[in-house]
This record gives sequence, structure tokens and C-alpha cells, in this order.
Amino acid sequence: MRHFAAIVIALLAVSWVLSLPSPAATAAADIVSAPTGVTIPKGYRNWQVVAPSQRDDTDEIRVILGNNIAMKAFRANTLPFPDGTILAKLAWKRVASAEFPKTFVPGVAPRIEFMVKDAKKYASTGGWGFGRFVEGKPVDEKVHASCFPCHQANVKDHDFVFTRYAP
Repeated sequence: MRHFAAIVIALLAVSWVLSLPSPAATAAADIVSAPTGVTIPKGYRNWQVVAPSQRDDTDEIRVILGNNIAMKAFRANTLPFPDGTILAKLAWKRVASAEFPKTFVPGVAPRIEFMVKDAKKYASTGGWGFGRFVEGKPVDEKVHASCFPCHQANVKDHDFVFTRYAP
């Protein structure tokens, strides 16, 4: 009887272990994708700064980050940007500093945005895939559809990228 109980317990334990999601499946489940297929790249917060910017119409402070491919292209003035280039735009509402008059500091972060260069995959949008995320979740397809027309109308001659490198 003891032997039978040990076998049952062992089988239950094995079936429980096998029912757990694999690390790869768990990681895949954590990846959220914009309607364009763009995802939030791991480690993007460790990328280098391309340039800061400010938009008065939205009261935002922004920092554009670039992966290694992007930074190499910016430094060499390479246009068009090579496939594999990824740019991240971090935006914060600007708020007055409590410590220093006439100074603004980052407040609430309304969203993060990414541009991913893949000339074949995103041929219809100038070779760029766009991803906008609010609280880690992608916004809807209508919002994503508004990205490329703005870039096309304003910065077609700079490979659809607004940001200029600030060394």
C-alpha cells in the first residue's frame, strides 16, 4: 500500500511540474505587441540618449534613446538608418520644480513610443514600424495609423526621423 501511495504522489508531482508554463512560454506571454507588431524592447532604459526635446503644445519633456545600431548611425550621419535601428521616446508631463524657480522637471509619464527599422517588414511605412504604449499596453490601431503620415509629411528627407543627434 505504501508503495502504491508513493507512486501516486510521484505521479501527481510530475504532472504538476509538467503543467507549469515553461520560462519561454511565460516570457512570450509577457511580451505585448502593438498592432504593427512592435514590442517594448528589453533593456531599452539602458540605451544611450540621442537627444532631449520639449513640446509646448502637450507640456511634455521627452528623451529619445537609441539602441547600438541607432547610435552608430547617428554618429556617422548614416541615412537611411540601417535595419535593426530602434528608437525609444520617453515622454513626461512637465511640471514646475518645487526646488528651483523657472525650471521644469518630469511629472507623470503618459506613454512610451518606439520606432523599429525593418525595410521589408514595414515597407508601406517608410521602413519603420511604430509602437505606442500607455501603462505598458499598446494603444489601438487608429492611433498607430496616425504615426507615419506625420513623419512622412514632416521628415521624409531624414528617413522619417524627427530627432537629430545631440552629441
